[in-house]
Amino acid sequence: MKIFPTDKIKKIDRYTIENEPIASIDLMERAARAIAREITERWDSSRPVMVFAGSGNNGGDALAVARMLAEKGYWVECILFNPKNRLSPDCAVNRDRLMKTSVRLHEVMHEFVPPRLHRDMLIIDGLFGSGLTRPLENAYASVVQYINAAGADIVSIDMPSGLMGEDNQACSWQKIIHPTLTLTLQFPKLAFFVSEEVPLTGTWKVLDIGLHPGIIEAEDTPYHYLPPHEVACWLKERQKFSNKYDYGHLLLVAGSRGMAGAAVLAARAALHSGAGLVSIHSAARCETILQTAVPEAMFQADADENIVSDIPLTRRYDCIAIGPGLGRDTATREAFVRLLAQVTVPLVVDADALNLMQGDTTLLGLLPPMSVITPHHKEFDRLFGESETCYQRLQKAMEMSRHYRIVIVLKGAHTAIVSPDGKVYFNATGNPGMATAGSGDTLTGIIASLLCQRYAPVQAAILGVVLHGMAGDIAADKESQEYITAGDICHSLGEAFARLHTLNHKQKS
Repeated sequence: MKIFPTDKIKKIDRYTIENEPIASIDLMERAARAIAREITERWDSSRPVMVFAGSGNNGGDALAVARMLAEKGYWVECILFNPKNRLSPDCAVNRDRLMKTSVRLHEVMHEFVPPRLHRDMLIIDGLFGSGLTRPLENAYASVVQYINAAGADIVSIDMPSGLMGEDNQACSWQKIIHPTLTLTLQFPKLAFFVSEEVPLTGTWKVLDIGLHPGIIEAEDTPYHYLPPHEVACWLKERQKFSNKYDYGHLLLVAGSRGMAGAAVLAARAALHSGAGLVSIHSAARCETILQTAVPEAMFQADADENIVSDIPLTRRYDCIAIGPGLGRDTATREAFVRLLAQVTVPLVVDADALNLMQGDTTLLGLLPPMSVITPHHKEFDRLFGESETCYQRLQKAMEMSRHYRIVIVLKGAHTAIVSPDGKVYFNATGNPGMATAGSGDTLTGIIASLLCQRYAPVQAAILGVVLHGMAGDIAADKESQEYITAGDICHSLGEAFARLHTLNHKQKS
């Protein structure tokens, strides 16, 4: 699913109106029906509804929704802010339509007398949509704070009022509506994924309002949102007469004294994601733990008992993953630098391997093209410098991915996979329960395993992130978000693969 900047959404709206063709007021009516339908499915008519509408098309949507809810038997009251006596044409039409109903409409042109709000109400936020270009101030900021203070369920239309479509560096969370639910029209908005105000969107859902498929297909955008069904077709079917060598040999460089568990988790994830062979190079004292915990993997003992001090490439490997539990010893860093000087296959670089590169960007230039790095936000900032906002960090990730020709998996609530061609893919799977020790090690193993199986690096990163999130969701559904550990994520990988295969087969049939 494409994520368009707000200026392109306006272009898509105009194209739909001109080429469907459909009148703009009828397109608004279509959107309002979708919103009203979603509201009636979630809240019954026993809940009084208070609608706050602005003077633009977002307000027009809200007024149309108010009319439709009233027709369904809801008690509805509307406040329309029109201080400049200048409504958008479609907002004006919906005001006139609403005035012919029993809905109480207060048009605020001068003084605003705040209505009495209470927790049992349902509030519809239609003040400002995705076209907002500056933070809310003065009277509107006060209205937003008043609405938030009610403690009621709030439904925002398209965007929480006060939140801008992309960069929200200048915005304050106190001046943004805090909805229970955001019903966004046709596309998710970039701010849902990259803004510090993301928690303010509540639950969000995309409503298809029938914008023209031709222009959606034709218009390019760097940003994409990937639910599992969109990547299921990438899964490869395993051939009947294949053997383990057909599915690749992974070298996992991981583990040190006291950190063998990270290597265990990454190795198990790699094997459970289909790698044909996995060899683990680790500190010598980790041998008993790793051979016992992951008997399917081969073990290469380092010359040093406690750390990795050398990484000999004694065999041909299809992929090398390095970092989980590696430690930050000087000898380990030197071994990593020597490895970079001789390796040609793609690397998956995570955890301590990222920290070993900190402060020396020349090492990034030594990574084989299309290697995958998997930093969380703090690791990313240590590598590339501090970013003031998530939006700035994403823009920097796009720049660094292009510059170094690497795939960057920027881990977070909606992990972003950044490709050197300038594309960004946001993940739709996963849950807060995955914020647990070892979760990243598991992801490293999955992505490296897929690379071994000759998935293209961007595909391997995307599929790995989607499967990792699906496995986390399955584990949380079986127990709870609080309960799950990285091991539970790994144990659920089989079901995640099975679900993705089922989606693929359904799409083909």
